[in-house]
Amino acid sequence: MGSVIKINAITVPEGAGDELAHRFAARAGAVDDAEGFEGYELLKPTDDRDQWLVLTRWRDEDAFEAWVNSPSFAEGHRSAVERAGGDAPKPVSTHSEVWSYEIAGGSQPG
Repeated sequence: MGSVIKINAITVPEGAGDELAHRFAARAGAVDDAEGFEGYELLKPTDDRDQWLVLTRWRDEDAFEAWVNSPSFAEGHRSAVERAGGDAPKPVSTHSEVWSYEIAGGSQPG
């Protein structure tokens, strides 16, 4: 079996997208050393949608679950202000849900 794909679909109100991107940039690399992690992309909508997508690839479901249940996951989802002892910033999203997929086909340039 190939990679497991997890997509976090995050609903972001108009005007809050730049802050979401900034927060992701501030914690870039937080998951890079997780066992079985293969990469991620933050996808910004280019039409009138309000859902941003965080697409992550994992070796298998066990690797993803191990990361979600790790101290690194909790720490990576805290802001720099929280890590310094301050209060959590106001959320920039109104809803999110995680979708799970596996690769069933595709192609690579040749």
